[in-house]
Amino acid sequence: MDDGERTAEAKIADWLHERLGGRVLRIERQARWRPVWFVELECEGERLALCVRGERTDMPMVFPLEHEMRFQSLLHGFGIPVARVHGWIEDPPAYVMDRVPGREDFAGTGDDERRAVVDHYLQLLARLHALPLQPFVEAGIRRAATPAESGRLGIQRYEQIFRERKRHPEPLMEFCLGWLKRNWPDTRGREAPVLWDGGQFHHGGGRVLAALDLELGHIGDPMMDLAGWRIRDTVIGYGDFDALYTRYAELSGRPVDLDAIRVYYFAFTLTNHLALGATLREPPPGSDVMINLRWCSETDLFAIEALAEILGIELPEVDAPAPRPSVVRGLHEHLVRSLRALHTGDAYHDHQLHVAFRLARHLQRHDEIGQAVLEADLDDLATLLGSRPADWQQAEAALERFVLADAAAGRHDRDLVPLFHRINRRAQLLLGPAGSAMTRHFPAQRFDRRTRRTV
Repeated sequence: MDDGERTAEAKIADWLHERLGGRVLRIERQARWRPVWFVELECEGERLALCVRGERTDMPMVFPLEHEMRFQSLLHGFGIPVARVHGWIEDPPAYVMDRVPGREDFAGTGDDERRAVVDHYLQLLARLHALPLQPFVEAGIRRAATPAESGRLGIQRYEQIFRERKRHPEPLMEFCLGWLKRNWPDTRGREAPVLWDGGQFHHGGGRVLAALDLELGHIGDPMMDLAGWRIRDTVIGYGDFDALYTRYAELSGRPVDLDAIRVYYFAFTLTNHLALGATLREPPPGSDVMINLRWCSETDLFAIEALAEILGIELPEVDAPAPRPSVVRGLHEHLVRSLRALHTGDAYHDHQLHVAFRLARHLQRHDEIGQAVLEADLDDLATLLGSRPADWQQAEAALERFVLADAAAGRHDRDLVPLFHRINRRAQLLLGPAGSAMTRHFPAQRFDRRTRRTV
């Protein structure tokens, strides 16, 4: 633990003692991602389990952290199951809430209990979307200028972050944003408090104990909450979404707008890359770079698959190239073995070592097949552009120019979708050894019933 971390923990302990009158028994930094601390506090003979949630460090906040706290407090006041908020810490910027027990996934959970939990979550969404808007407006919760724009507010904020931080060509994001702007759904005047990054909750005993990670909560189109959690379904497994949407319609008394959900799902697949794209090549200190690469790689493929389904395009299979001999092969293997063997006994620092281990395997794989991947990408671009770029820098720039020239019309959508699929699937194959978890792709449920998830 460095001096900055000790100072942050000391400040948190002082705040808890001053505001809650308790004595900190234990404080531990979450190993992964953003600064979060788990605290055990003794207060008047009772032990409280608390969570102190700080600001992100590898990307700007989409909405301010204090906005998230206000949104969560409002939901708690309306009886929506979320963690109770205890207050705001100025330094380090963070808010204090109860730590919620329960599981975040369904490992070891029977089918009946899983169905009961998911049904309870749908009940939660129906209640949430029926809440009055005025208290949220008065609390400063973000809202679009008009109900017709309610589905755009969040993704426009992501695009703003993307534009402010963009330092190199991003042809895929430019293509996807161009398509989205030509195909925004009609909200039909729908507005409600929304979680947006849905499907995140702890459960126990067949019930949702609390919805979690409300950083994207705002006033939007309730159909957004039926879209985004299709992504998380690829690793959690909530059930058949057609059946879930039918149940939501029964609970809410409102029809499900499947056309809007398709577009909102596509929009949500872009959020990882829009927010984190600037950090993938030049990660800031402490960045969980391999998780970010994995998330962006997977959701980039979700985006292309979503567009392919909408446009009725069959996507090609992509094979991994054979590894080439390399003079540094043995050195890469030694580095990977060394990092795999290192352990400190501290969860946070062991996680940082695991990030380094995964990064070493990524660079090893790049040494093995990176040149073959680049050659295949350049060959594909030669077919599209009419000439072959000389290197990857020229390729990125030329493809972005091509995309931007077509952004308003979309004449080349049917050429670009399979091209981007091949490029991005090859990029995913570079993330680690063949067959590793980093290189596997788990397609999301389709809307056309051709792919169903069984759980």
